[in-house]
Amino acid sequence: MGGLSIAVTAIGAFPFGQPVLSLRQVDQSPKEIFILGVYASAVHARWLGPDGVELAKALAVASEPQIFWRGENPEAIIDQIHLSAGTGRLIPAASMFNGPSGVALDERILAPLNRTRRETWLADLVPHSCMNHQQQAALDRSYMPRLIAWSLPVPSVPVVPSALASSARQDEIAAELLQSRASILVLLGDEPIRWFSSRWYPRCRRLADFGTSIDSYGRLTEATISGSHVAILPLAHPRQVARLGRSSVRWYDLHRHWAARHASTILS
Repeated sequence: MGGLSIAVTAIGAFPFGQPVLSLRQVDQSPKEIFILGVYASAVHARWLGPDGVELAKALAVASEPQIFWRGENPEAIIDQIHLSAGTGRLIPAASMFNGPSGVALDERILAPLNRTRRETWLADLVPHSCMNHQQQAALDRSYMPRLIAWSLPVPSVPVVPSALASSARQDEIAAELLQSRASILVLLGDEPIRWFSSRWYPRCRRLADFGTSIDSYGRLTEATISGSHVAILPLAHPRQVARLGRSSVRWYDLHRHWAARHASTILS
């Protein structure tokens, strides 16, 4: 199935000890579309103490099994995590914490284009999970105060880097793009534009530079990436198009109009 990913190497550890894995596309047959996101998500669990009282609503405890995971079967992943006696148990967090961006990608980006993951190569600027402010706060509230007393594994999830892609990482992504043979490069939000495409297409360094009207949003732009011709399709991030957490009404409305009126004509 398109979009499946494989762990390449471990680069840290989640709370409770699971490795932070770097992921890449498994199905490396030629694809029509190459989609570039920001950084990999994670499997989130609800932590219940030994008395059954909730200690954390949603802790990142394992790498997502594939890029833009849809949240399928979190129980099977969480059940592989061993908790020592006296530290309680883990159950899947609410569905809003597991796979919402993957669902939004399929339903609000690929479906309007009349495509599925089978025609798609998926990648992220940062190919592994990162520790953001919300997850750090959750750790500081629930996990770190019990670390020593409960002999919990020390977490070492990399923080979100200030530079989301070095020139070497940009070269790696460009090589994947060439390998995919995709004719369409979908950039999800500001960060893939700033940290990848702007190196070769410097006139646009954020999503708004491509246009903010219903006549300009989600239109193809011809470019040459690392010597290879490709059509860029800049779109809002799944967080925006599905209104996941804090999001922009402007991008939501523009994307909704694009999905209803224009998307189906792009690859027809």
